[in-house]
Amino acid sequence: MLFNSIEFLVFLPLVLLGYFLLKGQRRYLLLFASYFFIGWWNWHYLGLILVSTAIDYYAGRKLGELPIGAKGRKRFLWLSLSTNLGLLFFFKYFNFFNTELDSVFHLLGLNYLVPYSDFLLPMGISFYTFQTLSYTIDIYYGKLQPEKDFKLFALFVSFFPQLVAGPIERASHLIDQLRVHADLRWDNFKQGFTRVLFGLIKKLVIADRLALFVNPIYNDVTSFDGFMLSIATLFFAFQIYCDFSGYSDIAIGIARMFGVDLMENFRSPYLSKDIREFWSRWHISLSTWFRDYVYIPLGGNRTGQSKFYRNIMIVFLVSGFWHGANWTFIIWGGIHGVFLLLGMRYQNLKSRFFPKPNAPKLLASFEVGFTFLVVCFAWIFFRANSLADAFFVVEHLMHVDMSFVSDVVYQLKSVLFDPSNAANRFNLDFGRINLQSSIGDFWLSLIFIPSLLLFEFHWPKGIAFKGDNATFLAWFISIVFIMLFGVFTQNQFIYFQF
Repeated sequence: MLFNSIEFLVFLPLVLLGYFLLKGQRRYLLLFASYFFIGWWNWHYLGLILVSTAIDYYAGRKLGELPIGAKGRKRFLWLSLSTNLGLLFFFKYFNFFNTELDSVFHLLGLNYLVPYSDFLLPMGISFYTFQTLSYTIDIYYGKLQPEKDFKLFALFVSFFPQLVAGPIERASHLIDQLRVHADLRWDNFKQGFTRVLFGLIKKLVIADRLALFVNPIYNDVTSFDGFMLSIATLFFAFQIYCDFSGYSDIAIGIARMFGVDLMENFRSPYLSKDIREFWSRWHISLSTWFRDYVYIPLGGNRTGQSKFYRNIMIVFLVSGFWHGANWTFIIWGGIHGVFLLLGMRYQNLKSRFFPKPNAPKLLASFEVGFTFLVVCFAWIFFRANSLADAFFVVEHLMHVDMSFVSDVVYQLKSVLFDPSNAANRFNLDFGRINLQSSIGDFWLSLIFIPSLLLFEFHWPKGIAFKGDNATFLAWFISIVFIMLFGVFTQNQFIYFQF
């Protein structure tokens, strides 16, 4: 059930109505709604999430019964780790390792007879696996007390607004909020629904429109020149941002309607001055998870320089692999790790010449631009269907068909300097390259992207409307805007595949 589907448009109001009517049974309603949400995709997924929930609940209770340092305590932690990571490995990574072993056996001239798995990747498994792992790890280290109410813990694992693609919540932040049978309040609904509409604009108006341009190019990279590959890469940077941050906005907004505050997952990441800052603004719930449960246990920056570099690279390589069972994702993570380390060396060097208050503003603009280019370069490997496609894009970025570039410049001049005749000239030959998008989609994208950046720069937390009349007007304008410019193909969110 997609957030941008008719089914969800019916599902959510019914859940809100039931939540309003069933004051004493709201936790049961949300748990039933969450399992219904999962089962709508595939009822088999329910068994997996129930297994994970039951084992982590049991492991948490047992860990809570034994004092820290007690003999046998670690086996309950390993029960949780092995079960969750084992399920994740089987459904997400088994075929990857099977393929690599098949290649090795083939090189050695040996037969490899292990069959491939044909199971679909369960919805949200990467996200709820990390969410439950943080629960048992925190109990093991004495940072959290185990939850005794199984139904409440099951709701923490399966809470439908953030189940599929996060934010990855910690039990210390979410469980106590779910424990309270919060009333439906107008202020919560108003803030939540406004956030949902903003997320739908990002998804339907920008991300899905950019997909019409990006997908045909990246699915057939050898048919396009460097200019089109560059534009598709630039568009993908904003497609994935609007798609994923749009999902987070919708999830945060829906949870807010029920009186639950989810953590912010994005803070204008493309305004970052280096890769380190980028990861403090992008997919914050994941980056903080890796910091707390991988980077710090490895020693963090409290080790020697070589081990510190090792720790950084391990985190980013594992983070890349978390995104998908493909070498392209591992390289994507590696690029970020390398440039994070280079960026730290650069910041140390810069501080010698420009103390922070005296650094020129032009230099900051250059840093933002360079960081964005690095991120876009890394997105090539993230989006490419294979390593061969990714290397083809990198190799051919500079191979430009200047005639097509001239057409683009000519059309842009027509629009800017002769608007009365622009409609007659508004005709780039996209047909020759078999794109799903029209020229109108192309120009609308060029308008919507900077508009989004300006909006988020001036109102990073959204606009707070004063008075209900202003709110209703904003809702009406937003809905009309979505109806006029939205792409209603019910594209699933990109991070659903992870």
